[in-house]
Amino acid sequence: MTQYITVAEDDRVEARNGVIKLHGPQGFAGMRAAGRFAAEILDALVPHVVPGVTTEEIDSIVYRMATDAGAVPATLGYRGYTRSCCTSINHVVCHGIPGERALKDGDIVNIDVTPVLDGWHGDSSRMYLVGDVPLKARRLVDVTHECLMLGIEQAKPGNRLGDISHAIQSHAEKHRYSVVRDFCGHGLGRLFHDSPEVVHAGGPGTGPELRPGMFFTVEPMINIGRADVKLLEDGWTAVTRDRSLSAQFEHSIGITETGCEIFTRSPKGFDKPPY
Repeated sequence: MTQYITVAEDDRVEARNGVIKLHGPQGFAGMRAAGRFAAEILDALVPHVVPGVTTEEIDSIVYRMATDAGAVPATLGYRGYTRSCCTSINHVVCHGIPGERALKDGDIVNIDVTPVLDGWHGDSSRMYLVGDVPLKARRLVDVTHECLMLGIEQAKPGNRLGDISHAIQSHAEKHRYSVVRDFCGHGLGRLFHDSPEVVHAGGPGTGPELRPGMFFTVEPMINIGRADVKLLEDGWTAVTRDRSLSAQFEHSIGITETGCEIFTRSPKGFDKPPY
């Protein structure tokens, strides 16, 4: 049986224990600020995501923006990860490590950032189109964003996590795409990864009930080919087994009394490309 607990926002952060935390106004304020800052970082990257720029250069911008604002990149040092963001190009599903790889004309790339601002995690990712991107790739990006937003439409009190999953899976498969099962969304707040797990494929009316005060990410990974992925030797980079293109978008949200609040919307309206 799913357990819920209403938390005082000045409580000491406890390790993930399977209990779903329900937050109050202070938590919403903290996540609103952290989420907006994550979105501002992704907005600022738009003019830099062009052919010839390395993913390491993008990572440096993320690091500088975070630290200049008094924030900390949550990924930096997380379980040995050495970068301030993730950059996942073409057939990389998630957790691509920034490095010397230069972006090329026609690439699609997901950039995932999680600044920790005043103790709250603002977690978000977006797809970017590099130069002249083929129609097949642009269509995948469009449908993936549609999956995200259709899932979020189901994020309201009384619904269940499976309603979000089902909306995403149904739309992806309608377009003959597949939904990655190996990775999922997650609760967050003062912890980077908390309960519940938010899978992106499943049946309606299943899973934990959505209650006001829940914070979690919705972050579907959609493949043109099969859903199967594999992990590279670096221990982080996940790629499609058939080397088909993959896309992902991610928002952090909070369940309200009437629906949900998206904490990570772009202040500039850059929620989906072209920007």
